[in-house]
Amino acid sequence: MSEKRIGPLRPALAGAAAGLVNGFFGGGGGMVLVPLLAGWCGLDQRKAFATSVAVILPLCILSAAVYLFRGGVELVPALPYLAGGLAGGLLGGRVFRRLNMTWLRRGFALLILYGGARALFFS
Repeated sequence: MSEKRIGPLRPALAGAAAGLVNGFFGGGGGMVLVPLLAGWCGLDQRKAFATSVAVILPLCILSAAVYLFRGGVELVPALPYLAGGLAGGLLGGRVFRRLNMTWLRRGFALLILYGGARALFFS
């Protein structure tokens, strides 16, 4: 899909939706943001994934700060997850360019379906 010219309202609303999801659930804003960036804001799929990561980082920092100040975060038990997340992020960033977009979209869709099924049936 070619990028189309859009005003600032759509990206701002897409960001607001991602921020709301991050704020409510402590993460997951990218699952909202990627489809909005690709479909509604006109970014090609690969740019939508990459832009989502760039947008979600500050949103996650903000959400984590809110949870931290309200006493909902234990930092020491989170450190192994942080280390694993950093390693996974580095690996994913290196492999991202080589992945076929069809398989990347399918993997993303399966991740969303898995999360939805877990939330509906196993919580």
